[in-house]
Amino acid sequence: MPFKLGVLGIDHGHIFGMLSNMKAQGCTCDAYWTDGPAVTEEKFNTTFPEVTKVEDRRAILEDEAISMVLISAVPADRAALAIEAMEAGKDVMVDKPGCTTLEQLEAIKECQARTGRIWSVNFSERFEVRATTKASELVQQGAIGRVIQVVTLAPHKQNLKTRPDWYFERERYGGILTDIGSHQVDQFLHFTGSTDVTIAAAHVENTTRPEYPGFQDYGEMTLHGDGGHGYLRLDWFTPDGLPTWGDGRLFLLGTEGTIECRKYTDIGQPHRTDNLYLVNGTENAHIDCRDVDLPYFPCIAADVQDRTETACPQAHTFLTMETCIKAQMKAEAHA
Repeated sequence: MPFKLGVLGIDHGHIFGMLSNMKAQGCTCDAYWTDGPAVTEEKFNTTFPEVTKVEDRRAILEDEAISMVLISAVPADRAALAIEAMEAGKDVMVDKPGCTTLEQLEAIKECQARTGRIWSVNFSERFEVRATTKASELVQQGAIGRVIQVVTLAPHKQNLKTRPDWYFERERYGGILTDIGSHQVDQFLHFTGSTDVTIAAAHVENTTRPEYPGFQDYGEMTLHGDGGHGYLRLDWFTPDGLPTWGDGRLFLLGTEGTIECRKYTDIGQPHRTDNLYLVNGTENAHIDCRDVDLPYFPCIAADVQDRTETACPQAHTFLTMETCIKAQMKAEAHA
């Protein structure tokens, strides 16, 4: 049965995918709260005119009809809001990164264990990308054998004119490996099945924006897991000639084949999202994934009602955030 949502924080544009996809499951939402002005607010009000702003977030936290809270506040504020929501008996879907420090993560773990609520981070580069979903299906079917290595490339356009101040404040956004890197660590753990990870190397830098000393426009990490290896690169160098915000790529090396996902466009071709390239012992194929279903949202909706973990294991979400935060700390310790 569909249930009611509330929204705490609309500071990042990922809230549009989070709320739209949950509404597509039949969920309803009539109230949001945000801390001060948000650059997304005008678009949010236009996109979701039925969702009205409340001045006090307790109106959402104390509404017994609300089963799940969606959080897309400033990254450094997400942990405290999630804990408030879980304490109030709500399940939580939070934008990535779900938290920005190990201390926040420990507090979330304690609260989640004590309350039994769901704390799910919406890793949208996997959960909202159809090519990545198709790659998961193919790996599960054995199309490339055992995954040995995962490489992710996550370039972004800076679009500085549209960025709020917190994008450039290290303590507010959490650092590039914690923020964008959480997407990449999620994919590494998912595709290799790793449950124990060593951070072999990590690096961050501000190459081009000395006027924003807290900004990091390049980051990378090398991971050794008990299920496979990974190299993850993140940057803010996508040129304006690209017809979209970034040319995200996923490369899977298997014992019997390879997969490449060109998620958001395909350079030199007519602009088309969700491209997957598969090579194995019998196939050399391009697969158009634009019609592939996204399972995360129906699964998380079912989890809220059935108290299950079908959308994403809680332990996986915790390990993802722990790994990217530790990589951020390692990189900055050697900067």
